[in-house]
Amino acid sequence: MSTQYWEEELETMSREKLQELQLQRLKKTINIAANAPYYKEVFSKHGITADSIQSLDDIRKIPFTTKSDMRAHYPFGLVAGDMNNDGVRIHSSSGTTGNPTVIVHSQHDLDSWANLVARCLYAVGIRKTDVFQNSSGYGMFTGGLGFQYGAERLGCLTVPAAAGNSKRQIKFINDFKTTALHAIPSYAIRLAEVFQEEGLDPKGTTLKTLVIGAEPHTDEQRRKIEKMLGVKAYNSFGMTEMNGPGVAFECKEQNGMHFWEDCYLVEIIDPETGEPVPEGEIGELVLTTLDREMMPLIRYRTRDLTRILPGKCPCGRTHIRIDRIKGRSDDMFIIKGVNIFPMQVEKILVQFSELGSNYLITLEAVNNQDEMIVEVELSDLSTDNYIELEKIRKDITRQLKDEILVTPKVKLVKKGSLPQSEGKAVRVEDLRDNK
Repeated sequence: MSTQYWEEELETMSREKLQELQLQRLKKTINIAANAPYYKEVFSKHGITADSIQSLDDIRKIPFTTKSDMRAHYPFGLVAGDMNNDGVRIHSSSGTTGNPTVIVHSQHDLDSWANLVARCLYAVGIRKTDVFQNSSGYGMFTGGLGFQYGAERLGCLTVPAAAGNSKRQIKFINDFKTTALHAIPSYAIRLAEVFQEEGLDPKGTTLKTLVIGAEPHTDEQRRKIEKMLGVKAYNSFGMTEMNGPGVAFECKEQNGMHFWEDCYLVEIIDPETGEPVPEGEIGELVLTTLDREMMPLIRYRTRDLTRILPGKCPCGRTHIRIDRIKGRSDDMFIIKGVNIFPMQVEKILVQFSELGSNYLITLEAVNNQDEMIVEVELSDLSTDNYIELEKIRKDITRQLKDEILVTPKVKLVKKGSLPQSEGKAVRVEDLRDNK
């Protein structure tokens, strides 16, 4: 049995040693970041050098980096390395309101990332003798290649099945004797339903481990998935800006996600004031990469709300654990693993002269599948010809799908029929129980 990914020395390091390593890597990261046009300007404005960081707390001298900073310096304003010689891959998030956020990786960065994902998979009991099937989208989305390279690094036999086509996923599980599967929670439930529709018992397969993440879900939903598929399901956290999957992961104890602190510096702040919150309190997660050379990010505001869990984990790993993500400090929502901003929907709707300005997005779970309903008021000038309205509705649906990568249900409603709000318009109603 390979013990390479039980990196015991790193994973069980004393807190003191771990913080020494973090400080050393933070100083190195600041030296590298100073070569990026964006950070060069920020550092010179605030008098930041590696020497001005004498303790981990000194990181607070550096301003936050936000998604809008990344968009404003699109595509390569935050690249610190020599992209022509050392850049080997670009990933990007879905372009939400305008430019996507772009991350450029060197070979070192990809090796470090694969190593972290392998470490995560090992922590939940996956070994090189496992057959690992990945039902995540490949391409610019990091869940595909991220888990692919991590599972290969661990030595698993990998099945890069990609997203969708449930009957084929089930055929692969049965024929290839898949033992570990990566899927978003709503898709895992859908897969269990397709098993039943096909007259097959998912518990009769070789599947024993499920890795879930990419969309918020409750512990009740996790237990339901475990029961339906007859597996143990482990929660994971990742985001494109921090590589992708492999940033934090549960161990077999299933009591919070270990954050790999040798590669990330974690802060939890009050989203209003930007000040740190006491340990154990919920706040916004702010992250700094500590082992990325091509494009380090410093004090990146993730907008995700969580808390650091107190106490030690019985598994022996000393890296802090965070609670499942509670929600967002901005108005983004996640459906079917895709990050969506209401502004993206609005951008499409304003292009139709037949529509008024009032709209409402409702998210609900129908038969365990997340659904997105977009209700939009018609303008005074619109037609009441059913055929024409149906054509407009289909056109809006198609354009929204192109923009947000998810097919919503579009309903055209009479002017004045949606609630008007006095203050900030309520654009999203999330009725799912897995928020």
